[in-house]
Amino acid sequence: MAGASASRGNGGRAARRLLLATGVAAAGFAVASLAGLTPSAGSPAFMYAVSGLLAVGLYAGAYGISREVVRDLRTVVLAVTVGVVLKTALIALVMYLCYRDPASLLFAVAVAQIDPLSVAALIGGSGMSARARNLLLAWASFDDPVTALLTVYLSAWMLRDSGTGGGLAAYLMTAWGNAVLAAVAAVVWFGGRWLRDRIAWRPARDERLVRAVAIVALVAALAVAVRELLLLGAALMGLFFRPWLDRWLDRITALAFLLATFATGMLLVQGVNPVKGLVLGLAAFLAQAVVGGFVIARGLSGEERVYLALGQQNGITAILLALALAGDFPEAVAVIAPAVFAVNVVHLVANTLWERLDPYGRRRLAVRLRMAPAAERAAE
Repeated sequence: MAGASASRGNGGRAARRLLLATGVAAAGFAVASLAGLTPSAGSPAFMYAVSGLLAVGLYAGAYGISREVVRDLRTVVLAVTVGVVLKTALIALVMYLCYRDPASLLFAVAVAQIDPLSVAALIGGSGMSARARNLLLAWASFDDPVTALLTVYLSAWMLRDSGTGGGLAAYLMTAWGNAVLAAVAAVVWFGGRWLRDRIAWRPARDERLVRAVAIVALVAALAVAVRELLLLGAALMGLFFRPWLDRWLDRITALAFLLATFATGMLLVQGVNPVKGLVLGLAAFLAQAVVGGFVIARGLSGEERVYLALGQQNGITAILLALALAGDFPEAVAVIAPAVFAVNVVHLVANTLWERLDPYGRRRLAVRLRMAPAAERAAE
């Protein structure tokens, strides 16, 4: 009964989150329709605003990774390299077979990641084991910068032959720039901690001073990341540069999500393609089922594999990538926005149905789907 109650509570949170996002997007659509305030997706100001929100989202996703994930680091690395590429290939194949549109590859990359903020908000009340929760959250956090970089480089490559650089051509970033930004941030963070440990502090006052200096340094580093478009560097900083921001960071990222969703609603005035978006969303969910349940999750129990297979969620990163693409690919928002909605509806329904099964029923179904290790199937 307690598990069923937790499942219903978890499903309720997911439903409320989805309804809130839909309402905010609808509000943006209404404002744009009534007041004619549709943003110019190709303007530098719009692109910097999007990159700023994306930097915050990537930093927050990495910030939330538990250090316990080290024991599954090999699996995480496999997920964000082979897993991302394989998921993207499967989604792009479905889209290309259905629509024969080269831009489908970009749309596939934009929805291939798992939204870490959605995962963090919802896994606490699920029946997942601690190991599966940490693995899914780490996967979701690390694949965001990977898909962001893939989207940037692929879009720049696709625009190269047409001679239109536009918004995303200026978005191009270098590995060296990201590495330097992360290295400087590491020197500041760990050097500051080293100094703090060797100076006599008066805890009540000086700890507040240390925290303030660390926050100012973080804001400056993120500003550089946005100005120079070093988004991978922003994500890397989230792994170690953590100046006691847990509560405030949740609020900031929630605000960033609402702003991005509102802007998406405003751009939807220019058109929406629900059928193509539905196909993209279903392809993303099924690709996660294949890659998460059968390729990445080896060594986990049958139930843990099912949770990873049903783990696809999209949120702030997919929305922001749609906004970033809109300047050069006008159909991006019209397709990706309904895809995000479709993915989250299917996720909500599938996970609710799974968790309402009794534990014995879940084990039997995992075995029938051949998602349990051989030893577990033999025991059944």
